[in-house]
Order: sequence, then C-alpha cells, then structure tokens
Amino acid sequence: MPIRNGRAPMYRWLVPLLFTLTTACAPVGVADGFVADGAHISPFATGLPAITNLDPALLRAVREAARDAAADGVPMFLTTAWRSERYQRRLYDEAITKYGSEQEARRFVSTPGHSRHVTGDAVDVGPTDADDWLNRHGRAYGLCQTYANEIWHFELATTPGGDCPPMRPDATARL
Repeated sequence: MPIRNGRAPMYRWLVPLLFTLTTACAPVGVADGFVADGAHISPFATGLPAITNLDPALLRAVREAARDAAADGVPMFLTTAWRSERYQRRLYDEAITKYGSEQEARRFVSTPGHSRHVTGDAVDVGPTDADDWLNRHGRAYGLCQTYANEIWHFELATTPGGDCPPMRPDATARL
C-alpha cells in the first residue's frame, strides 16, 4: 500500500498493536503456571504445568527437601514455580505499576528473558517456617536462596552438600 502524506496506512501499526494488547491482557491460567494469590501447590502435584515444567533435577531436590521438612514437622509448599513468558510479563508489568519504575520493579520481578521461573530453574517456597528450614538445610539438596531480598526464592545452585554461592542483593544483580 502506498504511503500518503508521509504516513503509512494505519493498519500497518494498528494490527500489531491490537494483537500485542489483546495478548498481554488475556487472562493467564493454569497452562501458564498461574497460582492464585494466597494459594499454594504441593511439590508432589502432578499434571500442573507449574510443576511438570520444572527442571527435573530441581523438582527431585525440592521433593526430597519437602519430605525431610515434613519429617521435621515443617510443611512445605510452593507459591509459584515454572511460569510462561506471558505470565512473567504480566507479573513484571504489574510490578512496574506497583513500584513506580522498571528499575525498582526489577529488584523483585525479572523480565521474561531473565527469569529463572520461566526456564523452570526456580521455585518460591512457603510458608515462612519452610523458608527458614530450607535456608538451614537446603544445601544438603543443592537448593540455595539466591536473592537476599526474597527469602522464599530457591534455585538448584550447588551440588547436594556443596556450598551455596553468595546471595545476590536482588534480581537486578543477575542482569
């Protein structure tokens, strides 16, 4: 289509914009790894993409730790695990609104291209007693808290029994 008055026809930018907006605004669901606020899932759940899309070695370590924590009287669940890029984008956009800037949002929520949840390499654990238990015993399973400002965020960051790497202050340190 020819350009008139120095402008491309409206459809050339309007269609991609509408596609982006409708995709971004579409609700996320279980297929995206969605877990409702305040809800939690068992690390032993089956058939949930949030669990089945985790790295198999991470999932084995989390399940073993959850069994041992339960034997110590500490219930352990996941508040989030694997997430789709679309779900991560939604969380990131919400964090920008909440914290007022991309820089501040990145302290708590990574972009889809940097999130360890999107790659299936991170889990968020609860309740607080389980976070504490995992901080004390996690290295026995290779599980480490990786961000100082997120006591619930764990990754398979060492070999079982190895030393955890130093914590990063927050998620911006990974960029």
